[in-house]
Amino acid sequence: MKDLKKDFPIFKYNKDLVFLDSAASTQKPEVVIEAIKDFESRYYANIHRGIYKLSAKATALYDEARERVKKFINAKYFEEIIFTKNATESINLVATTLAKDYFQDGDEIIISALEHHANIVPWQLIQSFKKIKIKVIPIDDAGNIDISAYKALFTDKTKLVSITHVSNVLGNIVPIKEIISYAKKKNVLTLIDGCQAVNSFPVDVQDLGCDFYVFSSHKLYGPTGIGVLYGKKDILNKLPPYQGGGDMIKTVSFEKTEYNDLPYKFEAGTPCFTQAYGLSKAIEYLQNLGMQNVFNHSQDLLDYAQNLLHKTFKDDIKIFGSKDNKVGIISFILKDNTSSISMIHPHDIATFLDEKNIAIRTGHHCAEPLITRLKVPATARISFGVYNDFDDIDKCVKTLKEIKSFFKNGR
Repeated sequence: MKDLKKDFPIFKYNKDLVFLDSAASTQKPEVVIEAIKDFESRYYANIHRGIYKLSAKATALYDEARERVKKFINAKYFEEIIFTKNATESINLVATTLAKDYFQDGDEIIISALEHHANIVPWQLIQSFKKIKIKVIPIDDAGNIDISAYKALFTDKTKLVSITHVSNVLGNIVPIKEIISYAKKKNVLTLIDGCQAVNSFPVDVQDLGCDFYVFSSHKLYGPTGIGVLYGKKDILNKLPPYQGGGDMIKTVSFEKTEYNDLPYKFEAGTPCFTQAYGLSKAIEYLQNLGMQNVFNHSQDLLDYAQNLLHKTFKDDIKIFGSKDNKVGIISFILKDNTSSISMIHPHDIATFLDEKNIAIRTGHHCAEPLITRLKVPATARISFGVYNDFDDIDKCVKTLKEIKSFFKNGR
């Protein structure tokens, strides 16, 4: 893939920046930044409100953005795409609406040990008013799902499987098609957290067969403040509204309110239409690159980085997760050579890297139960975007060598 840094203004204003934290949030290409500026400058007016031309144009662009998202993940219907503020709100929307009528006391939800907090806490919040049980699929030491254990968790009380498509900590690609297929045989709903998947490889929700799929724009080279909930039309129609206000209604009186049709039933108030336009341009940018090319590029970077790290540090580095079948995410710890078990704290690694303007993520990555399972206090994580190249990896590894030498020589 050609050098894409020129497409991203952040590198123009930070010429020596090595950005290796795309799993947290991706940088934005010029076309997205300019699209948002263009919308605000040329087309801005509230949508679904005015009969004047400017409002009609803004409404049309908002609808076009929804249609582009629909095609991007191959949803069947326009109405199946709900805009939210992020993937977290998408999961909370599903959790809250299912809790009203669908979940009953004693019902069970299955999640995995890989989950981001956004796919743990919303289900725990339900437990404050519904006596539901959360079951957790175990993983092996490489972070792989135990499929046999997963199947054994099902009972006649199981109502939902909510699981990540790709681990944000390990990069492991979860076998969700098999997971979804088994749940369907049991007539159990499925929700997939696709935040680290849709930016990495092609996703087809009809092929997967999931009932819900969520992701955030800001991890997809788009703006912050907007996320997506895909839900099967027949299921969404049965769910009650998530919030009340304007646009999610047909008629309102002091005695009764009639709710709007999909997708507007779940989009109360003035929606994030400027951000939707930016998201549509981010998707267009990725589609022009080709999602398979995006995946191949990340795999090239992943292979190069893992091989270089192992070659450079040998037994003094531990990389978590599968070596294969993963996206461009590497979580690791470094030993400091002062003992067989002592490690350089990931926060120290990140601080040293930052001195060379190399940005990585450290900590538990909003997946504290998984880090506990890995038996470490934290990991250092590097993650790749379309703008990264082999030189970025070389600079990072070179600095990691300097860090290791510093700690080896007694700081």
